[in-house]
Amino acid sequence: MFDKERYINELYQTAKYLREQGIENVKVAIILGSGLNEIAENFQIEKIINYNEIPNLPTTTVQGHKGKLVFANYQDFNILFMQGRFHYYEGYPMNKVVFLIRVFHLLGIKNLIVTNASGGINPSFRVGDVMIITDHIAFFMPENPLRGPNLDEFGERFPSMQNAYDKQWINRIKSNIDDFSTIKEGVYCMVPGPNYETPAELKMLKILGVDAVGMSTVPEVITAKHCGMKTVGFSVITDIMDEVVKHGVTHEEVLQNTKKACNTVEKLIKISLQTL
Repeated sequence: MFDKERYINELYQTAKYLREQGIENVKVAIILGSGLNEIAENFQIEKIINYNEIPNLPTTTVQGHKGKLVFANYQDFNILFMQGRFHYYEGYPMNKVVFLIRVFHLLGIKNLIVTNASGGINPSFRVGDVMIITDHIAFFMPENPLRGPNLDEFGERFPSMQNAYDKQWINRIKSNIDDFSTIKEGVYCMVPGPNYETPAELKMLKILGVDAVGMSTVPEVITAKHCGMKTVGFSVITDIMDEVVKHGVTHEEVLQNTKKACNTVEKLIKISLQTL
């Protein structure tokens, strides 16, 4: 049974701990998905905190997710990287999956950048492309992170998702991109995982208008929107539907293919920071 009072107390306790570690005045939080950890190491790092040192946090168990918070600086403002996220398929309740998003809100963070590795459904996509997420489909998500008693301190009961991925911010990002050869746009769909999709499921997603599919991100974006945070998102295309239908895919292949796009994602993150 969900204990609302205990949960909120844990959120405030964690936020207090991070402030005591010097995590303050953060302008943007950035979630680094599978295989993208190294991006944080290319910024001016001020402090690194392991997830297992932070009270009330679960442990990330997935290969390619380091499980660290990286407090860094970029062009004279503070940013906070999550090197790895928490997934519903790891066995955590959804309120734990999005726990840090609510902590970020308590820290006064107003902006969020989400990244992930995803499968390409759109036939025009190629491995190594990066898709700017313009919208998402959450119908297949196993549980909505807002289910249960509303946390009134964080947001209203029925938040609108009409601008979950901030259109103005996306337009400013696009206007600063020099080379669109590997940059795409599209709709992201979350599925529960941890198994990859069957051929029939992939074909269904294509019919529904999905451009890329993965096992994360949507709960964080819904929670950020509930908290009034502004969000943009980027999906690295690590495999293509037609090839997956023929040959399948492995997590090792996903991690290897994600690394092909690390430089592109880093550039997009920097453009995002510059265009806030």
